[in-house]
Amino acid sequence: MSHLLNSLAQPEVKETILPYGKLDATAQELLRAAHQVRQRAYAPYSDFKVGAAFRATEDSQQVFTGCNVENAAFTPTSCAERTAIAKAISEGYRQFSSGAVVAYKPNVFVSPCGVCRQFIREFAGNTDMPIYIGQANDAQSPQEQLEEPFHNDDPILCTSIFNLLPHSFHTYK
Repeated sequence: MSHLLNSLAQPEVKETILPYGKLDATAQELLRAAHQVRQRAYAPYSDFKVGAAFRATEDSQQVFTGCNVENAAFTPTSCAERTAIAKAISEGYRQFSSGAVVAYKPNVFVSPCGVCRQFIREFAGNTDMPIYIGQANDAQSPQEQLEEPFHNDDPILCTSIFNLLPHSFHTYK
């Protein structure tokens, strides 16, 4: 029966916390893009702004960003991660190589919600996708946040979709 474990997706990325300055340039770019788009979030009910960025696997390696968009009825609210991926899908992109999420809550990394984890998993293909989770610094002025939102020693949670959603629902063809 242990052969059944072979068909389950396994994490390829070991979850760790690294200083922002130790990340490669592509991960830093995703985090900066997620931070920048977070400023445009529409969050009048929770005041909890989230930004996300995903890099397409196609030749362009294009980065798609999204922010959370709340609604008074709550159910039609769109999370930042789903907004970014939906924008990419509408432009013809279907798979992603990495992603980043930025939000602010003191002393905590804010990871994607369960629905977003499943949504990300849908477009990760059959490979593990690195996800970088950064903390916004809401103590900075808006101008400081635009200039350089992260310092070299800021902690970044380096994880992956398979770490965030082990044994996910996925149809295999």
